[in-house]
Amino acid sequence: MQTDQPMPEAHRSVSDAPPDNWVDRYAPSGWRPWLRLSRADRPIGTWLLLLPCWWGIGLAMIAGVPQWRDLWIAVACALGAVLMRGAGCTWNDITDRDIDDKVARTRSRPIPSGQVTVRGAVLWMAAQSLAGLVILLTLGPAAVILGVASLALVAIYPFAKRFTWWPQVFLGLAFNWGALLAWAAHMGNLAPAPLLAYAAGICWTVFYDTIYAHQDTEDDALIGVKSTARLFGRDTARWLVVFGSAAVGLLVLAVLAAGPHGLALLLALVGIAAFAGHLLWQLKHFDMSSPAVCLRLFRSNRDAGLLIAGFLALAGLV
Repeated sequence: MQTDQPMPEAHRSVSDAPPDNWVDRYAPSGWRPWLRLSRADRPIGTWLLLLPCWWGIGLAMIAGVPQWRDLWIAVACALGAVLMRGAGCTWNDITDRDIDDKVARTRSRPIPSGQVTVRGAVLWMAAQSLAGLVILLTLGPAAVILGVASLALVAIYPFAKRFTWWPQVFLGLAFNWGALLAWAAHMGNLAPAPLLAYAAGICWTVFYDTIYAHQDTEDDALIGVKSTARLFGRDTARWLVVFGSAAVGLLVLAVLAAGPHGLALLLALVGIAAFAGHLLWQLKHFDMSSPAVCLRLFRSNRDAGLLIAGFLALAGLV
């Protein structure tokens, strides 16, 4: 039986969420707007925030001695990634609510669509941040200092597209901070290896988020929002080669700085080679004129990052 009545707000999916995602299928209807605000229906961002953390743990295991505590660091980073990505996305939607209302892909987000009020979003952001702080406090003083310092980057990122053509760099600065934090949680300090991995992650972020940004270039041009996708234009593929190559090269330097030998070095380099192969696969299939292809390639970067994390963990155990 058909009806002309509009769908209740809590049942409206966000347009770029995966079809049949768990939030739309299983979450209680009252929780759905809040979970959508945290991007729980689009978990790829949580993966991309988490994976540099696991890179940092793997490098620390290679440079030091694997510890049982590393299991908790890995779990804490996963929980923290869920909470802080949720808080960051909530902050992003608060600051971008007027822009999101003008872009077809983002108009269905909870704030511009009226599912959540700004006041409610602020309270939800605070709750997620406090839960993340509780987890951060278990990781040691060095990690706590780095975690608090990262908030400045998180606060600045949503405004970057208003004043620079390189907002993807600001996203990279925020999203890859976990490589430093996780290393510090294990080692209690910083060193060249995590700093090089952090730089590699920033280049990787410019790579994958430029692909992602090509979904919105027409709308962004109309409302004056800047991005590397608009900046690179028809030369995007060449720039992707530059940043992908830089990410691979910096990862090699990060591994060498951690000092593995023998089988551990071989495993780490195999992981980087697999990562490089995945980036080449993305370049081969990249089509800036197809939003569907751009979204599929963007989401595939979870697998690219897991290749590095898995092989670094194996190298650390060796």
